[in-house]
Amino acid sequence: MAATSAHATTADTISTTEGLEALAGEWDALVRAMPRPSPFMLHGWLAEWWRHHGDGLELSVHVARREGELVAALPLVVRKRAGLRVASFMGDRVSVLPDLLLARGADLSVAAPLIERLSSAGSDVVDFHGLPVGSRIASVLGSRLEVIQRVESPVLSLEPDWDTVYRTKTNAKKRNHHKRRRRQLSELGELTITVARELPELAPALEEAFRLHALRWEGRPDGSGFGTPVGMEFHRAALKRLAGIDVARIVTLRLDGRAIAFHYWFALEGCMYVHRLAFDPELARWSPGLVNTLDAIQSAADEGMTRVEYLGGGERYKLELADGLSPLCHGFGLSSGVRGRAYAAAHLATIKTRLRLKRSPRLHRFYFEDLAPARRLVQRGLDASRRALPPRGTR
Repeated sequence: MAATSAHATTADTISTTEGLEALAGEWDALVRAMPRPSPFMLHGWLAEWWRHHGDGLELSVHVARREGELVAALPLVVRKRAGLRVASFMGDRVSVLPDLLLARGADLSVAAPLIERLSSAGSDVVDFHGLPVGSRIASVLGSRLEVIQRVESPVLSLEPDWDTVYRTKTNAKKRNHHKRRRRQLSELGELTITVARELPELAPALEEAFRLHALRWEGRPDGSGFGTPVGMEFHRAALKRLAGIDVARIVTLRLDGRAIAFHYWFALEGCMYVHRLAFDPELARWSPGLVNTLDAIQSAADEGMTRVEYLGGGERYKLELADGLSPLCHGFGLSSGVRGRAYAAAHLATIKTRLRLKRSPRLHRFYFEDLAPARRLVQRGLDASRRALPPRGTR
């Protein structure tokens, strides 16, 4: 139900798939107007995420219009956790850099009716993952949202050009190392690079990406959901939407025609956003992932991108090719009642503990590498159990 504010701004809450789809024509202009535009806030990405991951959730997309024009949006979902109603951005952990969306030139005042709707929506707490530093939603909520920096997220400027940047960020020894790795790979067979930008090339490249991702992450903790059955269906559908607006790119490194590394990234408002990458672990000694990353950045620069958003932790290869960090944050707040406040406090404490553990190389290696054989055995057992089940519909 729409409401009108004193500033002639109408507010409404979209709660159906049909209502969400109806916003397609005007939504992305708000995303492109973000200070740090997020490809994960694009309409096609959110709509497909909702179709594939929305079971059991409530859609709660708050929008504001002025003279009929969409001027602000807050794309949320509500889920039940431990008996609480928890509001979070659409996309959840699959998306980063979510924020309050505003039309170009609009100020934060147009979001006031959206915040009123959020506050009165009956949620016990908000759980906002992946926020940019200085996010609009944190500015609007102020002390009602406690924000903690969580992920380093290196960034790199590609100006004035990639060749200059590369030579500035690396010394002769490092550049020779990169050349040697490429030469060693080429000695194993014919080494080629493909850049997929249109759907007929992107679709098969994505299937190769799924295969490489499964090889790379076998037995290792992977919370991305990229290689799960639902995750794969979601990414196939989202890829079609993003290809339609010329945002998706997949750069693949091939050896004798076989994909040995991929780099899946998004092009938005002159920025390269790294999404997923992986390589064949059998070739790890020759660093195909690093070689392919250099190729991907080169392709982005050739296309006119001026900035790289790595959107992840501070892995060494990223830090070596970065200007600095632009962290991603986690926010909890708008807590109602003792249980809502307890939820926020417990999750903040957990995040702080994990951050401390990540600073320990020994614990990090134990979690990711030493436990890998046990995880592989467990996964194989689960896969065998699934294969033993009768087909769906015959149970």
